Amino acid sequence: MSLDEMLSRRPNPAGVVRNLDARPIERVAIVTCMDARIAAFGVFGLRLGDAHIIRNAGGVVTSDVIRSLAISQRKLGTRNILLMAHSGCGMLSFTDDEFIAELAEETGQPPTWRPGTFSDPIQHVRHGMQQLRTSPFLVADTTVRGFVFDLHTGAVDEVADEVPGPGRRSGQRQPLVQAATTSSSDG
Repeated sequence: MSLDEMLSRRPNPAGVVRNLDARPIERVAIVTCMDARIAAFGVFGLRLGDAHIIRNAGGVVTSDVIRSLAISQRKLGTRNILLMAHSGCGMLSFTDDEFIAELAEETGQPPTWRPGTFSDPIQHVRHGMQQLRTSPFLVADTTVRGFVFDLHTGAVDEVADEVPGPGRRSGQRQPLVQAATTSSSDG
């Protein structure tokens, strides 16, 4: 299907949910991958208006993600952050150095940014959680939780902190929910 064909199917005017405030109802922001197979609202049992959704390739915590979260928290009242990676992520299929070399060869210059590839979704989430917890731009009482979503089974497993808390071993993944992978939610 061409882009013009796809755009011809869009409703105009687009559907609008009235009386929703810019402040998320659940005071939560979700950072996840841009992968089109992830219905971010549905994975956590949320609806439009419940959360801010911040997406990029791999759900990588970048300076722009921190910027968006700082605004989400300080101007729009969120206090909880859910960071989610997933199985089968495209970011697992190449390395930063490979992609940087490819771009430099094709464009004549390397990018000014790192792609943020990773080889282990659990460690990737742990690293991102640490970045979020130590950012001076996020409010001090921020709750950060991490998850890995299995695209094949729909399982959403919580990623334990590096330092084990009471009753949890380091590296232990906690089952959260079974999520439907066919949800039509945006986000």
